[in-house]
Amino acid sequence: MARSTDLLLTAIAPAIWGSTYIVTTELLPQGYPMTVALLRALPAGLLLLLLVRRLPWGCWWGRSLVLGALNFSFFWAMLFVSAYRLPGGVAATVGAVQPLIVIALSRPLLGTPIRPLAVAAAMAGIGGVALLVLKPSATLDGIGVLAALAGAGSMAAGTVLSRRWRPPVSPLIFTAWQLTAGGVLLVPVALLLEPALPVPTAANLMGFVYLGLIGAALTYILWFRGLSRLEPSAVAPLGFLSPVTAVVLGWALLGQSLTGYQIAGIVLALGSVWVGQRAQAAPVAPTAATAGAGN
Repeated sequence: MARSTDLLLTAIAPAIWGSTYIVTTELLPQGYPMTVALLRALPAGLLLLLLVRRLPWGCWWGRSLVLGALNFSFFWAMLFVSAYRLPGGVAATVGAVQPLIVIALSRPLLGTPIRPLAVAAAMAGIGGVALLVLKPSATLDGIGVLAALAGAGSMAAGTVLSRRWRPPVSPLIFTAWQLTAGGVLLVPVALLLEPALPVPTAANLMGFVYLGLIGAALTYILWFRGLSRLEPSAVAPLGFLSPVTAVVLGWALLGQSLTGYQIAGIVLALGSVWVGQRAQAAPVAPTAATAGAGN
């Protein structure tokens, strides 16, 4: 029961992330991706720091910067590069390889065995995402594909290292450190690459508040809480819920069509999440690698 509760709470995060697209396109000014990412991360991180009133110490300064870059700064930067250079469906499909990368990285970094059923479920999830968002007319761009792969690799590495590097603090504090670090690293990028943001409208402010408080602070507290209790290879497939939510919200709120292929993609993506959890829940004998993974 405890594992089911942890999975359900963690799954809330990618489900909410699926609403990011509709909020960004409908409420935020267009053409400021790095600034939007900065305003999503830094204010939320600083607010959480004010609440917890606890800073990193020792090695956790460096680790927070690394995790902030992997989970936020570099990941979001690559996400936007791929989104600009590739059709959305291609970018989402390439990015869906993240669970496979997590499975691969978990073996050397955490000692987690590679389960063939989990690999098959991850590949099925990629197929589900492709059915959901990929169009026959989609074209490829080499730089865009590399950016999407780099972003998936960055988030995968951040996911695994967030499990390996678990400080003796609550997920709330751990999230505050990472969001703040990620936001700080985005400041020079936004200032150098983008013009000043125009005076925000009421709709813009609503969008920023939602992305910061709900789409960043709340969701990443739940995400890092899940990573403190579950294996990354069990958490990563939950990311398939994000494109499912995005497509369903587009259909329900924007009147976008929902084709038979997309319905099949939803079923395949959700099925892959279920199968992946069944695979990860199978008991495994502890190994020497897992015994020392938390150091």
